[in-house]
Order: sequence, then structure tokens, then C-alpha cells
Amino acid sequence: MKYKNIVVLTGAGISAESGIQTFRASDGLWEEHKVEDVASPEGFERDPNLVLEFYNQRRATLLSPAIKPNPAHEALAHLQREMHEREHSFLLVTQNIDDLHERGGSKDLLHMHGELLKIRCQSCHAIENTAVDTTQASVCSACGAVGSMRPHIVWFGEMPLYMDEIYQAIEQCDLFLSIGTSGHVYPAAGFVEIANRAGAETIEINLEPSAVHSSFDRSIQGKAGEALPSFVELLLQS
Repeated sequence: MKYKNIVVLTGAGISAESGIQTFRASDGLWEEHKVEDVASPEGFERDPNLVLEFYNQRRATLLSPAIKPNPAHEALAHLQREMHEREHSFLLVTQNIDDLHERGGSKDLLHMHGELLKIRCQSCHAIENTAVDTTQASVCSACGAVGSMRPHIVWFGEMPLYMDEIYQAIEQCDLFLSIGTSGHVYPAAGFVEIANRAGAETIEINLEPSAVHSSFDRSIQGKAGEALPSFVELLLQS
């Protein structure tokens, strides 16, 4: 195989093909809510009940039988397995807060914007898994604090997770692949420039050109679930 060190970034587009509603920056609304009301620390401080219920509803949707990983998720899991079998390096970074990559078979990925199926204590910072509703009466299992649990989500104005690991991996990669991302949200939108400076080949797979598509060496336009399986097979044969 041509590449020995691959970093993949995925965004909302890959989840949208599984039925997950995406954040619409153009109208400032997220599932009919103002973004600042449900995706900012200030919004949570103003109305924690609104924010908790918003994520409770999103969690219930994610766990509904209708939401399943699609062929793009499965293709990336296949690529990861093949890379590891060849003792090559592979890192999957996602901006998505769902668990569809894991359900599709991917392991050890980095959720830079947090995870919907986890909550975090604001008192002791412990993180725990959850598949049930969170309320202001929820108790932290680590320290026993009541009313301190918040979604383990990176909101606007907060620093994304795992940034040191991500930057280090991109600086060492020979292929950077971006899938289903808008190119509007930083720092993720700037990853391609880091990969370019590192001398990596950069490829975008997107339904429509992203805001930073001109920074990529190559762009493939189309649905990830249709384009990615064949792309991965060609990659493995390169």
C-alpha cells in the first residue's frame, strides 16, 4: 500500500446519511433552537433544563432503531483494520458526537467535540456513560454531587478535545482524508493546511465542495456512503 500513516477527519455529512440531523449554521438554528441557547456554556447557565432536555431528545433519537451506521462508517472501520494488520498508522478523528463510527466497527477514535452518550460532572470532572435522560436531579456517581451533570459536549467557546494528539498525528501523516465536513468550523477546518505543510496528500470527499476545498489536492463529490467503500478498496490496492 502506498500510504503508511493515514489521518481521517469526519464531519456531520457522514452522520446525515444515517438520519442524524445536522447543525445548520446558515439560519442560526439547531433543531429549531437558537445555537447560543443549546450549544454554549452561557445557554446552559441560563436554562439548564432546556439544554438537558435538548440533548436528552438527541440521545433518544440516536438510540432509536432507525439510526444505524451506513456503508461509509463500515468502510472506515475496514480501512482501519487493514492498516493495523499491515502495521501501519491510522487515526480517525470525528467532529460528530454520535457513536455510529463505533457501531460501524471503528476503534480508538477521537471525538474532538465530545460524545452524546457521555455526561460530565462540573464538580469533579468525572465522565460517565449514559443512555438515559439527564436532569438537574442527576447524581454524579464519582463524587455524589447533585445537579452538576452536563452533556460531555464541546460547546461554542470551549476548546475541542485531544488537540495535541490530533496535531501530532496530522504532522506525521502521509494522507489526510476529510469526509462530510463543511469547512466552516475551526480548528478542524484548518487541519488540511497542517497536513499540506507536512507534505501529506490531502483528499476531500463531500456532498458539495467545502469552504476549504481549494486547499485539498483532490476532491471527490458525492455521498460518503456511495463513494467511500470503492475509494477504500482502491486505496488498499495502491
